Order: sequence, then structure tokens, then C-alpha cells
Amino acid sequence: MAETPHKITPPEPRIAFHKTEMQPILDVYGRLVMSGQARDYAIGMHKDHAIFAIFRRHAENPTWRIEKQPHLANMQGQYVVYGQAGQVLRRGRDLSQVLRVFDRSRFRIVE
Repeated sequence: MAETPHKITPPEPRIAFHKTEMQPILDVYGRLVMSGQARDYAIGMHKDHAIFAIFRRHAENPTWRIEKQPHLANMQGQYVVYGQAGQVLRRGRDLSQVLRVFDRSRFRIVE
């Protein structure tokens, strides 16, 4: 009696940040760490979007979320930066332009 081969289903494809996208995101994260505004990050890959979440403290909700949503590339743009309350801080097609939201003076520490 011959055994029937088991069908191996490939995993569902997931959206991820490319290494050329990760470098500017990590540059922003590094600046936030140096200024004391960030302490941790997490990366999530889902079937319809990817997330880079930046945290002030480990056990909190993310302070900022950078998301890549390819299905919106031809409409509003595939990159979005969300604030802590879920508000859209910036959206666009070019990641470097979207990340400029972190260059604003409102994110500087005042002593």
C-alpha cells in the first residue's frame, strides 16, 4: 500500500520593508533614541501591510507607527506615519518625504 504524499502548502506571502526602506527608518529611529524620545521598536509583517512601531517605553502602545500599505500605492501613497492616538501624521508615495514628519521642531526636547 503506497502512502499518499502530503500536500505542503506554501506560507501566505507577507508584506515586508525592503532593506532600502529600512535604512531611512532606522536612521529616524536612531535619532529618536539619541534624543531620548524612543527606547524600543517592533516590526510586523502581515499579508496586506508592514509595520515599524516605535515605542517610548517597552510596555506601552507605540508612540509612532510607520506602515507600508502597497494596495494604496496608486491612491494616497503606500507609506503612512501614525501618531499615538492613531491619527495620520503624514502619508505619501515617497518614504523619505513621509519620514520628514520627524524633522519638525515639535519632536525636539525642550530643556
